[in-house]
Amino acid sequence: MYLPAAFKQDSPEAQAALIRRYPLGLLITHGADGFEANPIPFLVDVVGGEITLRAHLSRGNAQWKSLAADGRCMAVFQGEEGYVSPSWYPSKKQNGGKTVPTWNYVSVQVSGEAKIIESSEWLLTLLRELTQLHEGGQREPWSVSDAPENFIAAQMKGIVGIELVARKVEGKWKLSQNRTAEDVSGVIDGLRELEGPESTLAQAMVQASSPK
Repeated sequence: MYLPAAFKQDSPEAQAALIRRYPLGLLITHGADGFEANPIPFLVDVVGGEITLRAHLSRGNAQWKSLAADGRCMAVFQGEEGYVSPSWYPSKKQNGGKTVPTWNYVSVQVSGEAKIIESSEWLLTLLRELTQLHEGGQREPWSVSDAPENFIAAQMKGIVGIELVARKVEGKWKLSQNRTAEDVSGVIDGLRELEGPESTLAQAMVQASSPK
């Protein structure tokens, strides 16, 4: 990843927090037929500053066989993002219009060697944790135990687990840190005026620019 120092985010806790907000990662591998990429939801754990990812793949998805042959892979997580107009920079009026558009975003790349796990106990724990995480906000949360045990057991025969212990994690918080405080405020105001998903990017910029 192209990673200028101003945008580097190397806190495992911050990186994991982004993955929890945006758990659908793009799993990238390289097999006999070339590159493969599939979006799949991950769980993330941080122990002693080390990030581990857990997920599952359908047995019908040949990517798991590529991982079994060569576990080297990368998972890419895209967080808040959005277009930045140069018209939002107060400095535009001061420097004779010498400003250009850009794109702000938050992203994490996790690379390492994944292992395939077929243990039914491991898979059941994964499914329970995934369900608890994503059903938590539902009015009537669904639980794995809501379905018959033999049905769940049959469903698990169609999946395999993957566990990726990170060897390298790169976090990039490109949030106008290379601009003046006035320009940062201008971008935040501009994003908020759009009154759409860009508001989450504005909030990320507020947090990045707040005194630590």
